[in-house]
Formats: sequence, structure tokens, C-alpha cells
Amino acid sequence: MSLSTNFQPLYKQVYDTLIERLSAGYWKPAAALPSEFALAEEMGVSQGTVRKALNQLVAENILVRRQGKGTYVSEHTQESSMFRFFRYREAGGDDLIPSTEVIALERREATAREIEKLELNTRHKNAELGVVEVTRIRSINGKPAIFERVLQPLAIFQDIDKERELPNSLYTLYQEKYNISIVEVRDELQAVSLPADIADHLNLTANAPVLMTERASINIDGRVAEWSQAYCSTDNFVYSVSLK
Repeated sequence: MSLSTNFQPLYKQVYDTLIERLSAGYWKPAAALPSEFALAEEMGVSQGTVRKALNQLVAENILVRRQGKGTYVSEHTQESSMFRFFRYREAGGDDLIPSTEVIALERREATAREIEKLELNTRHKNAELGVVEVTRIRSINGKPAIFERVLQPLAIFQDIDKERELPNSLYTLYQEKYNISIVEVRDELQAVSLPADIADHLNLTANAPVLMTERASINIDGRVAEWSQAYCSTDNFVYSVSLK
């Protein structure tokens, strides 16, 4: 194949081509990519151009390099997803892995705000505007810490509400069954008063101060694949981000 002549740098065209293939499931999670030489020959570019595109994909955690073996598609495991995307920690403490209990699961029509947050009108033309709402309690060290509502669009996750058991990290299920690889999350945080209907789930009183996080989970192709709201008790835990 030959890349088109346009205003984009060649490495960006290679990058976009690889993204399209990964989005279409051309290479599965943990699969090895062809060598830089093979990709360069196929696309009619230099190995250096291919290497630059691969470097960007590795930096974005979409691909991973294994010394002496090659370049592979990143795979979501329960452990890797938790350490990469779970942001709550004990103050000054180590990474924590929560336990999760699903307390409700409902298929329903998306609200106007949810349609906007999930970009259903713009990214899914004539698509069903239904969602599955998963309500979960996430506990750390045996203490309920997070009340979470997760919205999964049926336009992406058909019949996900029929899954017999949802894993602790939903991102592994998304990748394994639906070819959706979450590569980025966008969090918005607010200090709010805890709604009365949630208070008992966190062993707190109504209107107690908590941290509320709204998260958009982004697929490899740039789509919002999931949107969630989480209320977190801040008595024993903090939201932690490491920037480099």
C-alpha cells in the first residue's frame, strides 16, 4: 500500500493507518506487529518513519516493546488496568486494588446529558440511544470507599447487560469481548455534598463532603466508550495523580 500525498507528515499517516487497523481488530491484544522493515516496505516509507509512528504509539501505551522480541499490542489485565487507571490511594501510601460489588444493573434510555457526555449523536449516527447503567460499590481494605455509576452505550456494547459476571476492571471485558481498548481517561473532579440516597452505601451521613469524579473513558479511535460518576469518601483515601 502507498500512503496519500497530503499535508500530514508521513509518520502521522503511518500512525493513523496503524490506529485504524488496531481499532478494527486487525491485530488482537498481546499480538505481535510485523517488523519495522515489513511495515515500511508495505507502506512505501522508510523504517525511520515507521519507527517514529511506533514510538508515539508506545508512548501512548497503545503498543508495548519487548526487548529482543518486537512490538506488541498492549493488553489490559486486571492488575495493569487497576494500577494505570485507578486513582485512589491512602494518603502517602502505595497503590491499592479495590474489591467491587455490583448492586444494580439496568438497561434504559440515555438522558440528554448522557447523550452529550457519551457523544452518541455525533459519533453514532442513527444509533440506539440506550445505555446500561451499572451501579457498584468499591471497597478498599474492607471499607466502602466509592459509590460508582457506570454508563455503557448499547451502540458500542451490545447486550453487555447479559454478561453473567462483570470483572473488577471493566476495561478487560471491553477489550476481550468488544474490541474496545481504553487508552485514556478524562477526569473532572468536584467537592460536593453527598446525596442522601448514596450516604448509607458509604457509611456516611447525608450531605457529608465527598469528592465526585466524572470520567470519560476513551477508546483507541478517540470515541468516548464509557462515562461514569463516582462519589468517594475522603476520610481515609485521596485522589492521586503522578505527572512526568
